[in-house]
Amino acid sequence: MAVTFSDLNTESGLKALNEFLSDKSYISGDQLTKDDIKVYAAVLEKPSDLYTNASQWYERVSLKLAASFPGKAVGVRIGGQAAPAEAAPVKEEAKEPAGDDDDDLDLFGDETEEEKKAAEQREAAKASSKKKESGKSSVLMDVKPWDDETDMKKLEEAVRSVELPGLLWGASKLVAVGYGIKKLQIMMTIVDDLVSVDDLIEEHLTVEPINEYVQSCDIVAFNKI
Repeated sequence: MAVTFSDLNTESGLKALNEFLSDKSYISGDQLTKDDIKVYAAVLEKPSDLYTNASQWYERVSLKLAASFPGKAVGVRIGGQAAPAEAAPVKEEAKEPAGDDDDDLDLFGDETEEEKKAAEQREAAKASSKKKESGKSSVLMDVKPWDDETDMKKLEEAVRSVELPGLLWGASKLVAVGYGIKKLQIMMTIVDDLVSVDDLIEEHLTVEPINEYVQSCDIVAFNKI
């Protein structure tokens, strides 16, 4: 809410403020808001006991500010003590109209380097949490031996010995090809951004020492998960 008073350093202004606070603890009700900061900054010193409500309000705001900003509250007065002269430009900023968000009491100057860094880290964490997870694919592959004398158990062990980030071997079975030869048909799940099936075959499954058992590999099915 926007609250304005006439000159708060005159008898009429203090009287109006005192009457306004007769049924509330703060300008906007029961919570300290930007309206309190704005009015507080306009009062040069604590109202006398002749204005009980205004005096008690001033004391409450002073204590709140002192607790939140130990040492000094830039741009306002605490207990009748003026803020340092170099803080004067910020005082003018504190007198600007309050925004819609009364809970935001950032009226005391620019962010410090630590605050800016913390804000950047929070934004980076949010962006990281929102980043879409890399896609995955399910692949069915035929692994063919050299001949019918190839030890298919060792062939499968050799294939499964390949370990790569983003690669997970699944179920397998032997399928008859003919003339006593069988091929290994095996499932695998890959993270698309981490594993290339072509590279897996060319750089791992058909080179030494695995090529002692594996003659060739073929992709039977490739499905996005």
